[in-house]
Amino acid sequence: MLVKTYGSAIYGIDAMLITIEVNVGQGSKFFLVGLPDNAVKESHERILAALSNVGKKFPKRRVVINMAPADIKKEGSAYDLPIALGLLAASGQLNPEHLHEYLIMGELSLDGSIKPIKGALPIALVAKESGFKGVIVPGENADEAAIVDGIEVYGAANILEVCDFLEHGKGLKLVIINREERFLNKLNRFEFDFADVKGQENIKRALEITAAGGHNAIMIGPPGSGKTMLAKRLSSILPPLSLEEAIETTKIHSVAGLLNGNTSLITHRPFRSPHHTISDAGLVGGGTYPQPGEISLAQNGVLFLDELPEFKRTVLEVMRQPMEDRLVTISRARVTVEYPASFMLVAAMNPCPCGYYNHPTRACTCAPGAVKKYLNRISGPLFDRIDLHVEVVPVPFKDLAEAPAGEKSEVIRQRVIKARKIQEERFKAHEKVHNNAQMSHKDLQRFCRLDEASRKLLKTAMERLSLSARAYDRIIKVSRTIADLEGSTDIKPEHLAEAIQYRSLDRESWGD
Repeated sequence: MLVKTYGSAIYGIDAMLITIEVNVGQGSKFFLVGLPDNAVKESHERILAALSNVGKKFPKRRVVINMAPADIKKEGSAYDLPIALGLLAASGQLNPEHLHEYLIMGELSLDGSIKPIKGALPIALVAKESGFKGVIVPGENADEAAIVDGIEVYGAANILEVCDFLEHGKGLKLVIINREERFLNKLNRFEFDFADVKGQENIKRALEITAAGGHNAIMIGPPGSGKTMLAKRLSSILPPLSLEEAIETTKIHSVAGLLNGNTSLITHRPFRSPHHTISDAGLVGGGTYPQPGEISLAQNGVLFLDELPEFKRTVLEVMRQPMEDRLVTISRARVTVEYPASFMLVAAMNPCPCGYYNHPTRACTCAPGAVKKYLNRISGPLFDRIDLHVEVVPVPFKDLAEAPAGEKSEVIRQRVIKARKIQEERFKAHEKVHNNAQMSHKDLQRFCRLDEASRKLLKTAMERLSLSARAYDRIIKVSRTIADLEGSTDIKPEHLAEAIQYRSLDRESWGD
């Protein structure tokens, strides 16, 4: 008897439909075909034990299972449940009448219970696109899949529950969540607030500009000056995620297996802070079976690289193209996958190996030339892609003890949102441009025209600081954001002057 069940395979952050054809006939051998990997091949033993332990029988006849399309690699243990149900239906132990109505995925334990899987959200999306009535997934993944409107979602704890549901319509409970309510309830809850930061007003201003324009930034300062503390609070002043951005970000984390039962929808912009020992594949994605890296997990949020010069140079260099294209393409012999990488890079570093170059009260103990050598661990092209270079100076004890509480994140956030709305209106005809940092050179010519005084100021700065052409573009983008924060239609000389200040590492005197 031939029976078909339906599952799904994850490629990149999207899913594709997989048809599982189970045929039970005369003979005694077992065949599993359709490019299964080792985890899929081992499903035979898991299913055999699981069916035996729940009182079902594994067919003792010739079994052929084909996973179509047969030229696509099938990976992981999540095909256990649809294969097991196909075997039960093909051997007459389960009525197959309703199998075609559901896309089913889940890993089986030997006792018949169902373990959670990765990628439940993209699986539910492809089920809806393919016209299925519903999806059956492990109970831990049900809330995540239920984010998708217009499709029934059932969470299962045991294979017997699924069999009972398919035959008698009971045993599983329909999972319904109000995604808009869940999204709005957690939208404005933050652990960190800029009100906790004493002093550092110039750094707060730089981070406000960073958030308003979606720019990349680097903070340079001695140990203990507050670089990490300030970076952690950047997420609290970023504009809230739209529902579409939240679903896109959740898909990436779902595919990476980073969602738990309490997190069905990511409501805050991600803040990823990988350790400096991370590998190339860990940062940009990859591996034998490609997985999203940290730059994709930071999609629509912040990638914070602390102690930037301590990262391997090769790791930093592979970021250069994704920072420009906002997309990562990973190619393997059999498959090419793409992951989105639209993130804000915020980095922090000491100014020298000892950490006290340019310190107001402590002397630098580094050997001559050590500062330049330390800085040269980071390539010029990568520095050029960073819009704001900000020097962080330690706050004196008097200011720490006596300074009043700083401006609340919510107040700063409202200014950032207002500036972003100006940019949304400006770029409403551009599908791929949403903020000032994403502007191309052609966009700069259209939206960032300079008057004569501004051109002269920029020309002088370019000549004295020996800035590159890319740095020229970055200065204009930052000045455009400063103008937006002030509600100014035109870029004025004072906006350019402030933007030029944020190119500290381009100064010829740095490190001498």
